[in-house]
Amino acid sequence: MTKHGKVWILGLLSSSISLACHAAPITFDHAWQLLLENNYSLKAQRANVESYEYQQSATDNLNLPQVSVGANYTRLDTDVTLSGQQIFDSTRQKISVPPEFLPIVEPVFTTLANTTSTITERDIFSSSIRAIWPIFTGGRIDAAQSAAQGKTDEAKSQLAMEQQARFEDLSKYYFSVVLAKEVLTTRQAVEKGLEKHRDFAIKMEEQGQIARVERLQADASLDKAKVETRKAASDLTIAQAALGKILAQNDAVEPAESLFINKNLPPLSAFIDQALLTYPGLDLLNAKHKQASSLIKAEKGKYYPEVYLYGDYSLYEDDSLASQMKPDWLVGVGVNIPLIESTGRSEKVKAAQSMVTQVDALKSQAKQDLSLLVQKTYLEAQQAIDEVQGLESSITLANENLRLREKAFTQGLSSSLDVVDAQLYVASVKTQQSVARFRYLISLTKLLALSSEMNSFAQYQHTAYSTAPTSTEVK
Repeated sequence: MTKHGKVWILGLLSSSISLACHAAPITFDHAWQLLLENNYSLKAQRANVESYEYQQSATDNLNLPQVSVGANYTRLDTDVTLSGQQIFDSTRQKISVPPEFLPIVEPVFTTLANTTSTITERDIFSSSIRAIWPIFTGGRIDAAQSAAQGKTDEAKSQLAMEQQARFEDLSKYYFSVVLAKEVLTTRQAVEKGLEKHRDFAIKMEEQGQIARVERLQADASLDKAKVETRKAASDLTIAQAALGKILAQNDAVEPAESLFINKNLPPLSAFIDQALLTYPGLDLLNAKHKQASSLIKAEKGKYYPEVYLYGDYSLYEDDSLASQMKPDWLVGVGVNIPLIESTGRSEKVKAAQSMVTQVDALKSQAKQDLSLLVQKTYLEAQQAIDEVQGLESSITLANENLRLREKAFTQGLSSSLDVVDAQLYVASVKTQQSVARFRYLISLTKLLALSSEMNSFAQYQHTAYSTAPTSTEVK
């Protein structure tokens, strides 16, 4: 075998493998995992959580001392000097000397008075380590740490809410594809049935059993059915493209699930209780409450004194008299008592208290709205279940009516239009039932998202209620 032949075969095999991987359907759970990994809005929310977690960790350092190394260079107008005369003048005392010693002492005093000492030169350079350690701040450090934790909790709640929203979106996109496939299958069955009916009408026209208009009616109905089939196929392509985009996949995504309902749902109270207990929107308001309470504590802390330890150790000093006189290190305790300040602490305390009241009111309203939303969604799911089950008898009736119309047409007792109407009625009822199953799944996934039970979706799949399959084909 030539080299080019081997390359061609390898390329064909790789294309076949790629096509097989591309055609492999994915489950709803797999699609959910893909969305969690690839969705950009979720990635942004995770980065937001990480940012606030780092900021919260930074507040732990508020309990630590601030230690710094500093260096200073100062240039004075002139050197700092001190003369003996300045010392004598500063004492403001006269020294009495016995007359007999005056000839001896007077020259010494005159020399000392005229002597000048340089305390420090005009160029001064120094370096030292400084430390300040707050030991009491009126609770402001604890308030800052609590507020940072509240912001982190808020970011986590926003991430959880975003995940719930994306879960609902995925269910709409995923099961829209499944619904489009079922509609396409129904339309294909109608087309196939009408094609058989058209062929049979041609034979009957050739035998003179029906008029030409009956055969034309069969042709027109078949052509219209083909248009509806192409439209359903186009809708399926659009739905698959939308699903691929939300999953960040370049190729079309093929769902592995089918539409279903559950005959019974857990009681409404179970969903409401679980939603009120776990809904991240309520956790977000709790985080807002924590931040507002921390702000109250921080503003009240401004009324308390600050107590801190401080210290300084000299690393380098100029070789001057002033440096020799200065000690190498010092430590102390400092107190800062606020008397009058310009930040408006009392008004800020009142503003923070109003914020707490606002958050409490919003939380109460949110609980009411959440309970109502869960109840509305639950009832919509129940309506969809009732509709699916109620349409089973209609499908049985439609199939029987189609069978009778086809039989009557072969005997010349029914028109082609009657057969077409019966065929389309079967498709209409089956499509209506598929749409009801779709609406049930949308309501179900919304209930699971609101109650933070998204991982339990597989349990509802395993307990799905299935009906006896029916066919829309012409026998």
